[in-house]
Amino acid sequence: MSAKILLVEDDQNFGDVLKSYLEMNDYDVQLATDGELGLIEFNKSDYDLCILDVMMPKKDGFTLARDIREKDKITPIIFLTAKTLKEDILEGFKIGADDYISKPFNSEELLYRVQAILKRSIKQDAVEEDIKEFNIGKYHFNYPLRILSYDGKEKEKLSPKEAHLLRLFCIHKNDVLSRSLALTKIWGEDNYFTARSMDVFVTKLRKYLSKDETIEIVNIHGNGFRLLETETNS
Repeated sequence: MSAKILLVEDDQNFGDVLKSYLEMNDYDVQLATDGELGLIEFNKSDYDLCILDVMMPKKDGFTLARDIREKDKITPIIFLTAKTLKEDILEGFKIGADDYISKPFNSEELLYRVQAILKRSIKQDAVEEDIKEFNIGKYHFNYPLRILSYDGKEKEKLSPKEAHLLRLFCIHKNDVLSRSLALTKIWGEDNYFTARSMDVFVTKLRKYLSKDETIEIVNIHGNGFRLLETETNS
């Protein structure tokens, strides 16, 4: 299946040319001609990559990217800009950009960068899918069987969502698991109701893991959670 790209570019002619070029290379491209329309299109569908012009009417590319990152921390973003100031480039990466291309640029260069970013995303997903079993403290977690064992004895059968969430925590152990990433992968959308549902599942996982004092799921305010495993001196 073709990767789906959201292209937001206020120059209609330039946008049409880029859209056609990417489509010639087997990508499914949706073009929006300003930042507000770009956000509407982003909220209507799932995209594998966003390509955003920086200087746009109604809503500039940086503001659009911030709006996207509030809901989605993982979809790659490439900025297109006529600006080459170091401060602007740093601002783009600070927001969460994956790449930055200064105009004018060669269409083939954009294509190679798109291919590289999508390849990295697919590879990361493949690596995560390959991991089936985890050891956390005195617990062993078998994801395919959804069985959480404590000290090789006590066993708990998890629900599908509990198992999926615990697997994400294990993959990101000691790192921040963003709320948006978990909600998108497990519930399919990030909104108030799915967020409240996730909080219930986090509480359940804390109860399952409570037998080992070296294991803790902590809140990271405004971002998500961390599954912490602390080392013991004994």
